[in-house]
Amino acid sequence: MSSLKFLLLPPALNALLIALGLLLGARRLAGALLVALGLGGLLALATPVVSHALRQGLEAHGVPTPQQLDAAEAIVILGGGRDYRAPEFGWGDAPANATWRRLAYGAWLHRRTGLPILVSGGTVHDEALAEATLMAAALRQTFRIPVRWQEAASRTTAENARFSAERLHAAGIRHALLVSQAWHLPRAVTEFERTGLVVTPAPTDFASPPPAGLLAWRPSAYHLHQSARALNEWLGRVVLALRAHVARLHEIATG
Repeated sequence: MSSLKFLLLPPALNALLIALGLLLGARRLAGALLVALGLGGLLALATPVVSHALRQGLEAHGVPTPQQLDAAEAIVILGGGRDYRAPEFGWGDAPANATWRRLAYGAWLHRRTGLPILVSGGTVHDEALAEATLMAAALRQTFRIPVRWQEAASRTTAENARFSAERLHAAGIRHALLVSQAWHLPRAVTEFERTGLVVTPAPTDFASPPPAGLLAWRPSAYHLHQSARALNEWLGRVVLALRAHVARLHEIATG
């Protein structure tokens, strides 16, 4: 899956298109079109307008209502990456910016509801500490918020769901608030609901509208990064849909 993502997402995809176009020869129509597609696509993805459209299309859930908050029994905060060798906190690694946003909203929800918190995230490259350990340290030391459970074995959203649900079901919990970026939650909610857990989405970090006028079309590295993350999520949703379709076909064939 990681190799597929590398080939299908920017900037590698754009670089491959440009390289292929140059190999074919820029004077040939096919080569010129590939170069134009690679460069033009890269510039388009770096604009606030395209970046916002890609992210907003993923944001299917609003913030939870007071009634939904009252019905929940726990808060699940998903890991969103780490920064390696972050010396300022003294932990070695530290949560990445996306994870900090989730932690801040999870802390706010805890203070609003008093619900216990589960943090979910393991190691991907044999790091010394699991992401859940870093998240628990951040909540405890920075926000003065306790963590009830640390799920430290997962490496993907599907594993986040499966391993977190096991911990919550064992504790007798059936309904949880699920905290992540607004663009990530549709896929995450689907994975968690497959475990039998009742989930209320608790999104944060919504896409900001693009600026007015020509500034909306000015490319930047920041918006290219946001577009790439959104496309990664769209690809994940396609894979999830294909997986569900194959499962239905298998049920029909064996039923």
